[in-house]
Amino acid sequence: MNPTEQFELQRIAPYFINGVDVSFTNASLYMLLAASAAIILTIFATSKRALVPGRGQALAEVLYEFVANTVRSTAGKEGMRFFPFVFTLFTFILMSNLIGLVPYTYSLSSQIVLTFAFAAFVLLLVILYGLYRHGFGFLRLFVPHGVPAPVLVILIPIEIISFLSRPVSLSVRLFANILAGHITLAVFGGLAVMLLGAGSWAALAPVPVLGVVVLYALELLVNCLQAFVFTVLTCVYLNDAIHPGH
Repeated sequence: MNPTEQFELQRIAPYFINGVDVSFTNASLYMLLAASAAIILTIFATSKRALVPGRGQALAEVLYEFVANTVRSTAGKEGMRFFPFVFTLFTFILMSNLIGLVPYTYSLSSQIVLTFAFAAFVLLLVILYGLYRHGFGFLRLFVPHGVPAPVLVILIPIEIISFLSRPVSLSVRLFANILAGHITLAVFGGLAVMLLGAGSWAALAPVPVLGVVVLYALELLVNCLQAFVFTVLTCVYLNDAIHPGH
Protein backbone atom coordinates (compact mmCIF):
# COMPACT_ATOMS: atom_id res chain seq x y z
CA MET A 1 0.00 0.00 0.00
CA ASN A 2 1.26 3.46 -0.92
CA PRO A 3 0.23 6.01 1.76
CA THR A 4 0.92 8.94 -0.59
CA GLU A 5 -1.34 7.66 -3.37
CA GLN A 6 -4.31 9.45 -1.79
CA PHE A 7 -2.73 12.84 -2.61
CA GLU A 8 -2.31 12.27 -6.35
CA LEU A 9 -4.06 14.65 -8.75
CA GLN A 10 -6.29 12.82 -11.23
CA ARG A 11 -7.82 14.38 -14.32
CA ILE A 12 -11.61 14.05 -14.45
CA ALA A 13 -12.12 16.20 -17.55
CA PRO A 14 -8.83 16.71 -19.44
CA TYR A 15 -8.57 20.10 -21.12
CA PHE A 16 -5.64 22.05 -22.58
CA ILE A 17 -5.41 25.65 -23.78
CA ASN A 18 -2.38 26.35 -25.99
CA GLY A 19 -0.55 23.48 -24.36
CA VAL A 20 -1.41 24.62 -20.82
CA ASP A 21 -3.11 21.98 -18.71
CA VAL A 22 -6.33 23.42 -17.24
CA SER A 23 -8.03 20.07 -16.70
CA PHE A 24 -10.81 19.60 -14.18
CA THR A 25 -9.23 17.39 -11.52
CA ASN A 26 -10.27 15.68 -8.32
CA ALA A 27 -8.88 18.71 -6.46
CA SER A 28 -11.15 20.98 -8.51
CA LEU A 29 -14.12 18.77 -7.67
CA TYR A 30 -13.47 18.85 -3.94
CA MET A 31 -12.92 22.61 -4.00
CA LEU A 32 -16.40 22.94 -5.47
CA LEU A 33 -17.77 20.50 -2.90
CA ALA A 34 -16.16 22.34 0.03
CA ALA A 35 -17.36 25.74 -1.18
CA SER A 36 -20.85 24.44 -1.95
CA ALA A 37 -21.13 22.66 1.40
CA ALA A 38 -20.07 25.80 3.30
CA ILE A 39 -22.55 27.98 1.38
CA ILE A 40 -25.47 25.55 1.59
CA LEU A 41 -25.00 24.79 5.29
CA THR A 42 -24.70 28.49 6.14
CA ILE A 43 -27.82 29.41 4.16
CA PHE A 44 -29.78 26.48 5.57
CA ALA A 45 -28.70 27.22 9.16
CA THR A 46 -29.62 30.92 8.98
CA SER A 47 -32.74 30.74 6.80
CA LYS A 48 -35.26 30.73 9.66
CA ARG A 49 -33.61 33.47 11.77
CA ALA A 50 -35.58 32.34 14.80
CA LEU A 51 -35.48 34.28 18.07
CA VAL A 52 -34.77 30.98 19.81
CA PRO A 53 -32.23 29.38 17.47
CA GLY A 54 -32.22 25.73 16.58
CA ARG A 55 -29.08 23.62 16.48
CA GLY A 56 -28.07 24.66 12.98
CA GLN A 57 -28.63 28.37 13.59
CA ALA A 58 -26.86 28.15 16.96
CA LEU A 59 -23.83 26.54 15.31
CA ALA A 60 -23.76 29.20 12.60
CA GLU A 61 -23.99 31.96 15.21
CA VAL A 62 -21.19 30.39 17.25
CA LEU A 63 -18.93 30.24 14.19
CA TYR A 64 -19.83 33.82 13.28
CA GLU A 65 -19.06 35.16 16.75
CA PHE A 66 -15.93 33.01 17.00
CA VAL A 67 -14.44 34.47 13.83
CA ALA A 68 -15.70 37.99 14.61
CA ASN A 69 -14.09 37.92 18.06
CA THR A 70 -10.86 36.61 16.53
CA VAL A 71 -10.79 39.49 14.05
CA ARG A 72 -11.57 42.10 16.73
CA SER A 73 -8.99 40.79 19.19
CA THR A 74 -6.16 40.69 16.64
CA ALA A 75 -6.93 43.48 14.16
CA GLY A 76 -9.23 45.74 16.18
CA LYS A 77 -12.63 47.13 15.18
CA GLU A 78 -11.22 48.46 11.92
CA GLY A 79 -10.27 44.91 11.01
CA MET A 80 -13.97 44.00 10.80
CA ARG A 81 -14.01 45.36 7.24
CA PHE A 82 -12.08 42.18 6.38
CA PHE A 83 -14.51 39.94 8.26
CA PRO A 84 -16.28 38.58 5.13
CA PHE A 85 -12.93 37.54 3.67
CA VAL A 86 -11.66 36.01 6.91
CA PHE A 87 -14.92 34.17 7.59
CA THR A 88 -14.99 32.78 4.04
CA LEU A 89 -11.38 31.66 4.33
CA PHE A 90 -12.00 29.98 7.69
CA THR A 91 -15.15 28.15 6.64
CA PHE A 92 -13.62 26.94 3.37
CA ILE A 93 -10.47 25.57 5.01
CA LEU A 94 -12.48 24.01 7.84
CA MET A 95 -14.97 22.41 5.47
CA SER A 96 -12.26 21.08 3.13
CA ASN A 97 -10.36 19.64 6.11
CA LEU A 98 -13.46 17.90 7.46
CA ILE A 99 -14.39 16.51 4.05
CA GLY A 100 -10.84 15.19 3.69
CA LEU A 101 -11.32 13.10 6.84
CA VAL A 102 -14.06 11.06 5.18
CA PRO A 103 -12.56 7.80 3.85
CA TYR A 104 -11.90 7.67 0.08
CA THR A 105 -12.24 11.45 -0.31
CA TYR A 106 -9.55 13.98 -1.19
CA SER A 107 -7.78 16.34 1.21
CA LEU A 108 -7.36 19.78 -0.37
CA SER A 109 -5.09 21.12 2.36
CA SER A 110 -2.55 18.41 1.56
CA GLN A 111 -1.75 20.29 -1.66
CA ILE A 112 0.98 22.89 -1.11
CA VAL A 113 -0.14 24.70 -4.28
CA LEU A 114 -3.53 25.47 -2.74
CA THR A 115 -2.28 26.46 0.71
CA PHE A 116 0.46 28.64 -0.80
CA ALA A 117 -2.08 30.33 -3.09
CA PHE A 118 -4.18 31.25 -0.03
CA ALA A 119 -1.12 32.49 1.87
CA ALA A 120 0.21 34.48 -1.11
CA PHE A 121 -3.21 36.12 -1.58
CA VAL A 122 -3.24 37.14 2.09
CA LEU A 123 0.22 38.71 1.75
CA LEU A 124 -0.80 40.52 -1.44
CA LEU A 125 -3.92 41.85 0.28
CA VAL A 126 -1.81 43.10 3.21
CA ILE A 127 0.62 44.91 0.90
CA LEU A 128 -2.07 46.48 -1.31
CA TYR A 129 -4.25 47.64 1.57
CA GLY A 130 -1.26 48.86 3.55
CA LEU A 131 -0.05 50.97 0.61
CA TYR A 132 -3.60 52.16 -0.14
CA ARG A 133 -4.26 53.29 3.42
CA HIS A 134 -0.83 54.55 4.51
CA GLY A 135 1.08 55.12 1.29
CA PHE A 136 4.80 54.85 1.85
CA GLY A 137 4.08 55.06 5.58
CA PHE A 138 3.34 51.34 5.33
CA LEU A 139 7.10 50.83 5.12
CA ARG A 140 7.26 51.73 8.83
CA LEU A 141 6.39 48.07 9.33
CA PHE A 142 10.01 47.22 8.56
CA VAL A 143 11.52 49.88 10.86
CA PRO A 144 11.26 48.99 14.59
CA HIS A 145 10.87 51.97 16.92
CA GLY A 146 13.59 52.93 19.34
CA VAL A 147 16.38 51.11 17.51
CA PRO A 148 19.67 52.95 16.85
CA ALA A 149 20.36 53.81 13.20
CA PRO A 150 23.44 51.55 12.88
CA VAL A 151 21.41 48.57 14.06
CA LEU A 152 18.64 49.33 11.54
CA VAL A 153 21.04 48.49 8.73
CA ILE A 154 20.91 44.90 9.98
CA LEU A 155 17.32 44.77 11.24
CA ILE A 156 15.54 46.19 8.18
CA PRO A 157 16.72 43.41 5.78
CA ILE A 158 15.80 40.84 8.44
CA GLU A 159 12.32 42.37 8.79
CA ILE A 160 11.83 42.37 5.00
CA ILE A 161 12.94 38.73 4.67
CA SER A 162 10.69 37.77 7.59
CA PHE A 163 7.73 39.54 5.97
CA LEU A 164 8.25 37.94 2.56
CA SER A 165 8.65 34.48 4.10
CA ARG A 166 5.19 34.64 5.71
CA PRO A 167 3.42 32.87 2.81
CA VAL A 168 5.92 30.01 3.07
CA SER A 169 5.49 29.48 6.81
CA LEU A 170 1.72 29.99 6.67
CA SER A 171 1.19 27.54 3.81
CA VAL A 172 3.68 24.88 4.93
CA ARG A 173 2.20 24.80 8.45
CA LEU A 174 -1.25 23.88 7.15
CA PHE A 175 0.03 21.61 4.37
CA ALA A 176 2.51 19.67 6.53
CA ASN A 177 0.10 19.01 9.41
CA ILE A 178 -2.66 17.70 7.14
CA LEU A 179 -0.25 15.67 4.99
CA ALA A 180 1.47 14.05 7.97
CA GLY A 181 -1.81 13.19 9.65
CA HIS A 182 -3.30 11.50 6.59
CA ILE A 183 -0.12 9.54 5.91
CA THR A 184 -0.06 8.31 9.52
CA LEU A 185 -3.69 7.19 9.29
CA ALA A 186 -2.95 5.35 6.03
CA VAL A 187 0.10 3.62 7.52
CA PHE A 188 -1.79 2.38 10.59
CA GLY A 189 -4.73 1.28 8.45
CA GLY A 190 -2.43 -0.59 6.08
CA LEU A 191 -0.70 -2.25 9.02
CA ALA A 192 -4.02 -3.54 10.33
CA VAL A 193 -4.85 -5.04 6.91
CA MET A 194 -1.40 -6.66 6.67
CA LEU A 195 -1.74 -8.22 10.13
CA LEU A 196 -5.19 -9.59 9.29
CA GLY A 197 -3.68 -11.38 6.31
CA ALA A 198 -0.62 -12.60 8.18
CA GLY A 199 -2.15 -15.72 9.68
CA SER A 200 -0.70 -16.14 13.15
CA TRP A 201 -0.23 -12.39 13.53
CA ALA A 202 -3.92 -11.66 12.92
CA ALA A 203 -4.55 -11.47 16.68
CA LEU A 204 -2.49 -8.26 16.78
CA ALA A 205 -4.66 -6.52 14.18
CA PRO A 206 -6.86 -4.74 16.81
CA VAL A 207 -3.78 -2.82 18.02
CA PRO A 208 -3.31 -0.69 14.86
CA VAL A 209 -7.10 -0.46 14.50
CA LEU A 210 -7.24 1.10 17.96
CA GLY A 211 -4.40 3.37 16.90
CA VAL A 212 -6.41 4.46 13.85
CA VAL A 213 -9.39 5.35 16.07
CA VAL A 214 -7.22 7.41 18.42
CA LEU A 215 -5.37 9.10 15.56
CA TYR A 216 -8.63 9.84 13.77
CA ALA A 217 -9.93 11.68 16.83
CA LEU A 218 -6.63 13.55 17.06
CA GLU A 219 -6.78 14.40 13.35
CA LEU A 220 -10.27 15.83 13.79
CA LEU A 221 -8.88 18.16 16.44
CA VAL A 222 -5.79 19.03 14.36
CA ASN A 223 -7.85 19.79 11.24
CA CYS A 224 -10.10 22.19 13.13
CA LEU A 225 -7.12 23.72 14.94
CA GLN A 226 -5.18 24.31 11.72
CA ALA A 227 -8.13 26.16 10.18
CA PHE A 228 -8.18 28.34 13.30
CA VAL A 229 -4.39 28.93 13.24
CA PHE A 230 -4.49 29.93 9.57
CA THR A 231 -7.31 32.37 10.35
CA VAL A 232 -5.58 33.89 13.39
CA LEU A 233 -2.31 34.44 11.49
CA THR A 234 -4.26 35.99 8.62
CA CYS A 235 -5.80 38.46 11.08
CA VAL A 236 -2.36 39.20 12.57
CA TYR A 237 -0.97 39.97 9.12
CA LEU A 238 -3.98 42.14 8.27
CA ASN A 239 -3.37 44.04 11.49
CA ASP A 240 0.06 44.96 10.10
CA ALA A 241 -1.65 46.57 7.12
CA ILE A 242 -4.01 48.51 9.39
CA HIS A 243 -1.43 49.45 12.03
CA PRO A 244 2.00 49.17 10.39
CA GLY A 245 3.98 50.69 13.30
CA HIS A 246 5.82 48.38 15.74
